[in-house]
Amino acid sequence: MRNIFLCALVIMTIIACNNDSKITKKQIIDLEYPETKKDTTIVDDYHGTKVEDPYRWLEADTAEDVKSWVTEQNKVTQAYLDKIPYREKIKERYAELFNYVKLSSPFKVGEYYFFYKNDGLQNQAVIYYQKGLDGAPEVFIDPNELSAEGTASIGLIGFSKDDKYVAYSRQDAGSDWQEIHVMEIATKKKLPDVLKWVKFSGANWHNDGFYYSRYPEPKGGSGLSDANEYHTVYYHKLGDDQAKDKVVYENPNNPKLYNFTDITEDKKFLVLYVSTGTDGFETYYKDLTKPNSEFVNLYSGFKNKSRVVDNVGNKMLVITDIDAPNYKLVEVDLDYPNKGGQKDIIPQSDYLLQSVSTGGGKLWANYLKDVTTRIYSFDYDGSNKTEIELPGLGSAGGFGGKKDDDHFFYSFSSFTIPNSIYKFDLNTGESSEFFESELQFDPQDYVEKQIFYESKDGTKVPMFIVHKKGLELDGNNPTYLYAYGGFNVNLSPWFSASRMVLLENGGIFALPNLRGGGEYGEEWHKAGMLHNKQNVFDDFIAAAEYLIDNKYTSKEKLAIAGGSNGGLLVGACMTQRPDLYAAAFPAVGVMDMLRYHKFTVGWGWVPEYGSSDDPEHFDNLLSYSPLHNLKKGVSYPATMITTADHDDRVVPAHSFKFGAKLQECHDGDAPVILRIAVDAGHGAGKPTSKIIEEEADRWSFFFYNTDSPVKYIQG
Repeated sequence: MRNIFLCALVIMTIIACNNDSKITKKQIIDLEYPETKKDTTIVDDYHGTKVEDPYRWLEADTAEDVKSWVTEQNKVTQAYLDKIPYREKIKERYAELFNYVKLSSPFKVGEYYFFYKNDGLQNQAVIYYQKGLDGAPEVFIDPNELSAEGTASIGLIGFSKDDKYVAYSRQDAGSDWQEIHVMEIATKKKLPDVLKWVKFSGANWHNDGFYYSRYPEPKGGSGLSDANEYHTVYYHKLGDDQAKDKVVYENPNNPKLYNFTDITEDKKFLVLYVSTGTDGFETYYKDLTKPNSEFVNLYSGFKNKSRVVDNVGNKMLVITDIDAPNYKLVEVDLDYPNKGGQKDIIPQSDYLLQSVSTGGGKLWANYLKDVTTRIYSFDYDGSNKTEIELPGLGSAGGFGGKKDDDHFFYSFSSFTIPNSIYKFDLNTGESSEFFESELQFDPQDYVEKQIFYESKDGTKVPMFIVHKKGLELDGNNPTYLYAYGGFNVNLSPWFSASRMVLLENGGIFALPNLRGGGEYGEEWHKAGMLHNKQNVFDDFIAAAEYLIDNKYTSKEKLAIAGGSNGGLLVGACMTQRPDLYAAAFPAVGVMDMLRYHKFTVGWGWVPEYGSSDDPEHFDNLLSYSPLHNLKKGVSYPATMITTADHDDRVVPAHSFKFGAKLQECHDGDAPVILRIAVDAGHGAGKPTSKIIEEEADRWSFFFYNTDSPVKYIQG
C-alpha cells in the first residue's frame, strides 16, 4: 500500500535571545512510504477465533525481499530525519554531553584491581587493571581493537580460584550469542580456549576449568530468529577443545528451560537454577567436595524465587520470596533442610529487599524505599543492623566483596548526577569520594521530585519528574514519559546524558513506576502480569493524564517511550488511547503477542504474559496485542519505531509487522517511520557512535513532532 501525506518539517529561524538561537516549524514537505505487500491467505485459528497475519513474510528477516523492504524503510526514515535542520546541532550537543569519563567501580582479584573505563566517546569501555591501589593502570582488554565499527563488546565473567585466569565473553553486533575466551591475568596471554553458542551464562571456576551454559549450534543460519532450546550446563577443562566438554546438567524431556549455575565463594557448592522463563525458578545444589555427587533439590516449583547468597559450612544463606513478597534472608541447614533447619536472618520488612551480598565478613542488604536505595550492614546472624550513609537519594550498587576484604568500592547516581564512585572503609564504616565525572552542565540547575498519582482502579503509583528549576507549569512543556512495567524490573533513578538534551531545552522527563515492575515486591509485580497486564497500561495512561491535568504538559506536547517490554507498553497505550499523545517511541518492542513465544527465547516470557496456545490466555493477549489492535482510519501519534537487524532477544519481526500495519491503518498527518539499525541488537554493547546517532534522531523527531523550540548551544 502506498501512503502519501503532508508532513510539516522545520526550517531554521534565528531568534536572538540571550545568545541562544531557536528553531520554529515553517516548511511543509511530502513524505511517501514504501509499498508493503500483504498476503491475506495467512489465517490462524486460535481456539475457534480466526486471525489474519498478512505481514508474516516479514518474519523471515534474512530473506532478500525483507532486506529490500528494510532498506526502503530506512531510506524514507533517513530522508525525513535529514530534513530536520537542528538534527546535526542536537547530535553535536549530545556528543558534548556524552564526552565525559565513565568509570565502573574497581573490584579486587588477587593483587590486581579491575575496572571499566570509557574516556568519553570510545565506542566500547576499555577494561583496565592495576597492581594494588597505587599501581599504574594498564589496558587489559580493549574491545575497540576487535572491531573497526566498534560493535564487539567484552565482559569479564569469571576468575579462577587462584586468581590466575579470567574467562571473558565476547558479543558481536548486539547479539545475545556469546563466545567465551580465557586469558592469563599476569601476562595478558590469550589461551586457545574458545567456547561457542553460549547464551545467558557466566563462568564458574572449579579446579582446572569452569561451568557454563550453552545451546546446541543452530541449524541453517537461523541463529538470530529460531527458538533457542535445550539450554545445557557443561564443564570445560582448560586447554581442551569444546567438543570434550562434559554435560553437567540437561533436561532433554523439557527443552524450554533456562539452566544457570553459580558457585559459592569457598567453591564447596555448585548452585543450579532451573527456570521455565523470566519469573520463578527451582534451586539445586551439588557438593563439589564429594566426588560424583548429584544435584540436590533445595527449592522446588516455579512459583517462587530463592537465590543462594553464601554458605557457612553446610548452612546456606538464601534470599527468598516464599511467604515474603518483599523478600527475606533465611539460613538453611542442609543437614536438616525439611526438618525445621531453616530460620530467618533478615526478616521481611515493609520495603523491598532487592539483594543481599557479602564482603568483609558482613552481609550487605540493598533495600528499595519508594524506589530509592537504602543500604544496611548485618552480621551473619542478622544482628548489628547498621544503615550506611549514602551521598543522597538515588541508586547505589556494588556493596560487597570477599570475606577478607577491608574495603570495596560502590557507585551512586541519580537523574542528574552521573555514576560516581566511592570507596567504603569497612573498619570505619565511612565513604570517601573516589571518582566524580566532569560535566558539561550544572546538576544544580535541575530539580528531581517524586509524586504519587491515582491509577484507574485507585491504586497509588509513584512517578519521578525531572525538569529545570523555575520551569513554568503552563501546560506547554515538551514532556517525555518513559516506563517499563514488567518482569519484576525496578526502575530507580539513573543518569542519562541523552536526557540532558531534553532538560536543557525546557523539557520534562517523567518516569512512573508501573505495576508489573518489582519496586514494591512480588505483589506489585503480580498486579501487572498475566491477566493483570491491563493494569500496567492503565497506570501509564493515568500518568499521562496526571501530567496534562497538572499543567506539566498537554497532549500536543507529550511523547511516550519505552523499550522491549516497554515497547509493548507504548504500542498498547498508543492503540488504546491514540488521542492522548503527540509522539510515540516504541523501541525493540514485543508487538505480536500471539506469536512472540515462537522466536529465540520468547518462550521464556510465557510466565509473564501467558501463551496464545493456551485458551485461558488467548483472549487476554489479543485484547492488548499492539499489532492486532491497530484500526484503519485512526489518527495515531507521530511514531518512530526503532529496532535492529541483530536483535535476537525481541526479533525485529515484531517491529516490522507493527510498522507495516501502522502505516497501512494510520489516517493522519503525523509521520510513521521505522529506524532499523544495522549491526546492532537489543541494546547491550551498542557502540557510542550508534548511540549518539540514534539519540540525535530520537530527540529531533521528538522536538519537531511536539512543535517545541530547540536552542542552539553557543560556544
